Amino acid sequence: MKKLWLLIFLLISMLLISACNSDSKSASGSNESDSDTIKIAGIFSSSGGAAPLGEPGLETLKMIVKKQNEEGGINGKKIELVTYDDKSDQNEAVLAMKKAITQDKAVAIIGGTISGNALAMLPLSEQNKVPFISTASSRQIHQKEDGTAREWVFKMPQDDSHAVEKLLQYLKEKGHSKVAWLNVANSFGTGAHAEFKKSARKYGIEAVIEDEFEATVKDAKPVLTRVKKAKPQALIVWGTVQETSVVIKNIRELAIDLPVLGSHGIGSQQIFNLAGDSANGVIFPGGRLIVADQLSDTDPQKEILLNYKEEYEKEFKKPVSLFGAHPWDGFYILVKALEEKGTDRAAIRDYLENNTSEFVGLAGVFSLSPKNHNGLTPDSLVMIKIENGKWVLEE
Repeated sequence: MKKLWLLIFLLISMLLISACNSDSKSASGSNESDSDTIKIAGIFSSSGGAAPLGEPGLETLKMIVKKQNEEGGINGKKIELVTYDDKSDQNEAVLAMKKAITQDKAVAIIGGTISGNALAMLPLSEQNKVPFISTASSRQIHQKEDGTAREWVFKMPQDDSHAVEKLLQYLKEKGHSKVAWLNVANSFGTGAHAEFKKSARKYGIEAVIEDEFEATVKDAKPVLTRVKKAKPQALIVWGTVQETSVVIKNIRELAIDLPVLGSHGIGSQQIFNLAGDSANGVIFPGGRLIVADQLSDTDPQKEILLNYKEEYEKEFKKPVSLFGAHPWDGFYILVKALEEKGTDRAAIRDYLENNTSEFVGLAGVFSLSPKNHNGLTPDSLVMIKIENGKWVLEE
């Protein structure tokens, strides 16, 4: 009997030791295989209303991570990419961010397809001191109300202020001083509206009517009827692909014969699918990617734009989208930080802020600083016109 009790005691002791070792390994978040990889998380709206923006972003990140690993990874370590679909929903985006930080223990996070989702995600980045490289547009994502930079957040797309300023420059050049302003009723639209009101007077532009429409709009004819009565010289529709397509179709149906200008949020092939011929003639500020072959050979971005375009279209058998450019920029800026500083989150953050200068990316030439975690200017955008299902450089 004593031998039996001794055997039971030994078995229980071995189990306890094994459990403790297992718990210790799990809590530390490190093991032998983890030390050979670098974990990065990608969070994109690859389904739901923002899928035309999120899908090319996710595809691009997967493609370039695979390429980086095939070329040896980073300092001999392979990249482990964990991805989430936030379904174009803020709550899902926050949940994915929590998992990426606490469960996956990612060294950095790339994504946040739309401004509302990115704004909802960023407090977790700041609280947990994890670099967050946003692929959404609003200036509020990387800049606080007092104008200072958010410590742990960096943003790859042009600010909405850049896009609005580029649009205002164009309107002034064309002599359109009386305009109608319509924006989608979310953070993407309201942020741009605030920028418009702040800068319009400087360019001699006046809004004869300002209104908004829902992201789920099915019929914008009531608000467009009010626009028609206001008699503007040009009509600005500030939204992303889904809702803008509805509004511009309604503009054509009401035979409103005005120059129609869109936001930098419509530079996706989906605009042709959703709006059809109604998109013809729409002009908007956008990145150089979709008109890369029309750029001057002296443009510093042209070569990398054409290379990315070729790689993406070969891999996915469809045209590139401006929204694939932003994770490309974010990833390769992050790679430089990882090569120099390893996986320490604070060191990565410091490198991004202080050592990213004149980086030639797809969205523009980036120069980040402690005061500016975006590092682009309005000149990173060009004016683009839609003509018969094609992008045409307007300048």
